[in-house]
Amino acid sequence: MTTALTAFWRATDDGVTIMVKVQPKSRRPGLQGMVESADGPRLRVGVTEAPENGRANDAVCALIAQTLGVARSAVQVAAGATSREKRLMVEGDPATIASRLETL
Repeated sequence: MTTALTAFWRATDDGVTIMVKVQPKSRRPGLQGMVESADGPRLRVGVTEAPENGRANDAVCALIAQTLGVARSAVQVAAGATSREKRLMVEGDPATIASRLETL
């Protein structure tokens, strides 16, 4: 496990927190690699939804849930609901989620 790969996520007692930078109304939806931020690297995520009424947040959570193979209800925006830079909480077995994140 290298620092560069794991710097955008942290294991917790009941899951994993993931730092993301969201591109709403993206022409290229999906995972778009890594991007540097003032507080460290983030996973760049593009969604086609507009940032209105929480639609982009829902789309990001659904995409991360699908990518990690967890239920949609297991992914929530923990911080940054109105910002492009967000912290997501993914509930589940931290070791299983971490192994899936390492393959991204």
